[in-house]
Amino acid sequence: MENKFEEILLSEQVIKHKVQELGKEITRDYIFQEELRVVGVLKGAIIFMADLVRAIDLPLSIDFVAVSSYGISTVSSGAVRILKDLERSIEGKHVLLVEDIVDTGLTLKYLTRNLWARDPASVRTCTFLDKPGRRVVDVKLDYLGFQIPDKFVVGYGLDYAENYRQLPYVAVLKGD
Repeated sequence: MENKFEEILLSEQVIKHKVQELGKEITRDYIFQEELRVVGVLKGAIIFMADLVRAIDLPLSIDFVAVSSYGISTVSSGAVRILKDLERSIEGKHVLLVEDIVDTGLTLKYLTRNLWARDPASVRTCTFLDKPGRRVVDVKLDYLGFQIPDKFVVGYGLDYAENYRQLPYVAVLKGD
């Protein structure tokens, strides 16, 4: 399988270390809150979020939203569709939105506006990867794993046509 990749961008060990750091930072920032609602963006954020919530030493609950902006392409379409909405109200809750990757910023901007419209106590964002070179709208990233170059990556939850999510590292997919 590794011959399908240009390079391994982030090793399993580097990822584990960063997730532990993020968990400590989030714990410190929310220590005086009653409960944190962690909202993961399916499917890409599931592996990152699973590791992240285990690294947060606070009472928390989880929920998920599912959106689509890629389909089977390696380039975001820019059009965001909600495929699955939250199961529980976030009114009055402190919400941490967990994303796998932010590139154009369109999905994150859409989701944060959508969440704020539900009257939470707060909304912060945590993204595993950031591609600032592709940004077309300004978005605030409260917690950031890694900034990466404008290359299509897979692994650790990120996919190409639903493949490679299970990899414990992040790799750059070879071009066509």
